[in-house]
Amino acid sequence: MVEFEGGNGSKSKRPTRKLTWALLAQPALEKARKSSQKKILATIVFAIFVIYALFNGFPGRHTTTTESDSDENSGFDMTVDFASTSQPCSAAIATADSSSSAIKVYMYDLPIRFTYGVIAARSASRGGGTPENLTALRYPGHQHMGEWFLFLDMNRPQSDRVGSPVTRVMNPEEADLFYVPFFSSLSQLVSTSPQADGSEGVYSDEETQEALVEWLEGQEYWHRNGGRDHVFTAADPKSLLHVMDKIKNSVLLVVGFGRLRGDQGSLLKDVVVPYPHRLRTYEGDLGLQNRPTLLFFMGARFRKEEGRIRDVLFQVLESEGDAIIKHGVQSTENRREASNGMHTSKFCLNPVGDTSTSCRLFDSIISLCVPVIVSDTIEVPFEDTIDYRKIAIFVESAAAIKPGYLMSMLRAIPPEKILEYQREMLKVRRYFQYGVSNGAVDEIWRQVTKKLPLIKLMSNRDKRLVIKESDCSCVCANPATNIQLHSMLSQRTNEFLSFDK
Repeated sequence: MVEFEGGNGSKSKRPTRKLTWALLAQPALEKARKSSQKKILATIVFAIFVIYALFNGFPGRHTTTTESDSDENSGFDMTVDFASTSQPCSAAIATADSSSSAIKVYMYDLPIRFTYGVIAARSASRGGGTPENLTALRYPGHQHMGEWFLFLDMNRPQSDRVGSPVTRVMNPEEADLFYVPFFSSLSQLVSTSPQADGSEGVYSDEETQEALVEWLEGQEYWHRNGGRDHVFTAADPKSLLHVMDKIKNSVLLVVGFGRLRGDQGSLLKDVVVPYPHRLRTYEGDLGLQNRPTLLFFMGARFRKEEGRIRDVLFQVLESEGDAIIKHGVQSTENRREASNGMHTSKFCLNPVGDTSTSCRLFDSIISLCVPVIVSDTIEVPFEDTIDYRKIAIFVESAAAIKPGYLMSMLRAIPPEKILEYQREMLKVRRYFQYGVSNGAVDEIWRQVTKKLPLIKLMSNRDKRLVIKESDCSCVCANPATNIQLHSMLSQRTNEFLSFDK
């Protein structure tokens, strides 16, 4: 019994069922259950409709069948349609994502004299003919072919450049960087080459450089950021030197900084690139069983300036029984001999020459012959990616010329350590190969893209500076530059004070 209080406060007693919260909530629960069942039924019906639509109305599927359409054929058709629809779509999305995230590069369509015209001049200097269509010419085999590989890469269809860190754009307004494909190294070589008949050449590299800068100064985008977002190849040490002060703000692709002043080239804004190797790649097994020679060198004995150390090294090393030290100049036969020598040697000597480095270093690496570098000022490519201590031995010049020092050091290196060097070289040698996927070309562009933050910083800084730092291509702690800036500030202050009087 449950007592209910009446309206007048009195209690009325009558038999009723004992009320609980379960009894009170029962009607609501029944209603909810029925509603839930309806929703489940509606969901099932909707799911059946969706499945039917997918299997019978999917793009590419037939909505009607004939008696000749067997179940097996229908199943086969459906499998093909799903595969052919989903896979290309995924590939397209991946490609689109890759392209959208890649840095955009605009390659100038230079007048032909700066590209194929240089190749034609080279051919003419060697007694070759000039075809009507200059674009049929190909770059001659040379250690400066890197500029040709970059040019070819930018001219490939974008579909062939999947995985590249940059994408070519045809609208300069979209560009992050501007590539100037002048064959500067070949131009310098042509200018110094005599004609086939022995007479002086008629081609002038300096005039060509001046013409290039004049052309660039007529381009709107050259002035937008003071040339800082422009990229030049300058692999030969004398490349573009005649106009270097006019392009020093740009990104230079160099093999070293030997002939550049501190305000013209630096690791901050430029990229050190490898020479293309001239010898064939070693494809044999790792190990020492087929490398009986301890140390190998074949090259010019006599060089200028720092390269004079070569003659001293010849005198110190040529009598060593387990070393092959030979004088040789560039020729097909000598390249064949040098290739065989590197492939059968444990260590390859890389002394400084006319410049701090040469293609010999990269020939050594692709030959898995441990480079022994005797150059106190060498710069090497991609050093943020490659730890050269794992693939090469660096020897101070003063120590290397001591009789017995170099050979004793190399003889003391255990076979396990040499194998370790070989394994490391095998891991990284793609970075020095221009004709392979994800090789030297892609890494050069990857390194160039890393310069963008500095380019943007310096471009924005240039635009807000009241006093322009015309004598410094980058932010630096060069005391001479600070003195110049202080002097300029003092001069401007004195001029202001004089005017005020």
